[in-house]
Amino acid sequence: MRMDLEPIRKVLSGNIKKYRKNLGYSQEKFAEKAHLSAQTLSDIEGCRRWISSKTMTKLAKALNIAEYQLLVPEIGETAKNPRKSSLQCLISLQNNIINTINIQFDEAKDTGDFI
Repeated sequence: MRMDLEPIRKVLSGNIKKYRKNLGYSQEKFAEKAHLSAQTLSDIEGCRRWISSKTMTKLAKALNIAEYQLLVPEIGETAKNPRKSSLQCLISLQNNIINTINIQFDEAKDTGDFI
């Protein structure tokens, strides 16, 4: 069962941009560091392309963070929207993790990597 990926793509995109900018990298420089094309990185940051687990690992490694950190909504999100409680943030995180697992499961089935 595929769910709407737009929210998780936005979280992923925003986190990649945030961590990349914190390290002072341009898209081109970071793409090179992550062993991706600049166009691929641009598509990922622009929410136009979903990433494989391999690409997520490359990005996380280049950013020196754990893969899951790319999928965690920004904590400041609650400050921007005071009506959003901590519980809602945790539910959002849980939904992002479930979506990611479903995507990986579907990719494994599609590629025959499923045991």
